Amino acid sequence: MAIRGLIVDDSFVVRRVLEEGLLRHSDIEVMASVADPLFAMEKMEVEWPDVLVLDVEMPRMDGVTFLKRIMSTRPTPVVICSSLVQAGADTSVQALQNGAFAIIPKPKLGVRDFLESAADDLAGIIRAAASSRIHKLMPSPPSAVEVRSRTENGKADAPRLVAIGSSTGGTQALEMILQALPRGCPGMVVVQHMHPELVQAFAENLNRSLVLNVKVAENGDRIQPGWVFLAPGESHLTVERDDLGWRCHLKEGPLVSKHCPSVDVLFRSVAKEAGSHATGFVLTGMGEDGARGLKEMREAGASTYAQDEESCVVFGMSKEAIKLGAAQRIVSLGEIPHIIAGYN
Repeated sequence: MAIRGLIVDDSFVVRRVLEEGLLRHSDIEVMASVADPLFAMEKMEVEWPDVLVLDVEMPRMDGVTFLKRIMSTRPTPVVICSSLVQAGADTSVQALQNGAFAIIPKPKLGVRDFLESAADDLAGIIRAAASSRIHKLMPSPPSAVEVRSRTENGKADAPRLVAIGSSTGGTQALEMILQALPRGCPGMVVVQHMHPELVQAFAENLNRSLVLNVKVAENGDRIQPGWVFLAPGESHLTVERDDLGWRCHLKEGPLVSKHCPSVDVLFRSVAKEAGSHATGFVLTGMGEDGARGLKEMREAGASTYAQDEESCVVFGMSKEAIKLGAAQRIVSLGEIPHIIAGYN
């Protein structure tokens, strides 16, 4: 059965180009394309789509308000296709945090040419969205935990380093993990696959809502307890050890495992520089980035974990890590804060 898609965009050109592009894919059916969310709701009263392709700026009701309404009544995969990425990065991050499956940026100019070239990518994202567990984007947040100090023979262990890799569904998963952690938790380095223009807004949103300090990593940043460093767009994040612990290091480079920043690049540096003092997690997401790096972490003596299928929005990255034997344990999203805090 074909995937039923509903396009909601106030631009006739955008609707027409998206329809024409998706028509080339026999497994996707555009059940309707409408100019705003109120028209969309009329269509959805008759037939509910499998996936929505939604603009953000529209008359009568904006896309984020419509997204919230959908997620609160009948969670459905929503792909945001919007020009509000750079200028409206905060709005785009709000869409992700409120349940959007993915964001495809469209330029202000040259929209037709861009969308025609991106039609195959959009079709792939729609397929992934249709098979996702979108209701997992809105699980109950885990309860807050305290940090338990780890001791051995009466002496404190060397400071721990936590490395996390995630993709689709990861913005919500990360927020739920981090909001359960107190200031004293180990320093963390994170690669989250997202559009480069959104990373700074995502970090700022998290920093406003958490007791932890969250920032986009810069060269030389000291990784300390209570701090979370996100890989910036289009630069690989690695860690380097010195006499006081670890620092962030950024480097230019080609795509690794189809991504820059790459989870594999981060994990390999953590395996080399932190070894058994590190803990690694692969979370929800499409693809296989992070699987090989997590295995190197495990071989270097680190504790390694993969998010379980039941709590993943997309069981891709963690599935590949499990298949490769990279994860010592398979855990639910709700268990992860307790592991980081030293209770598991």
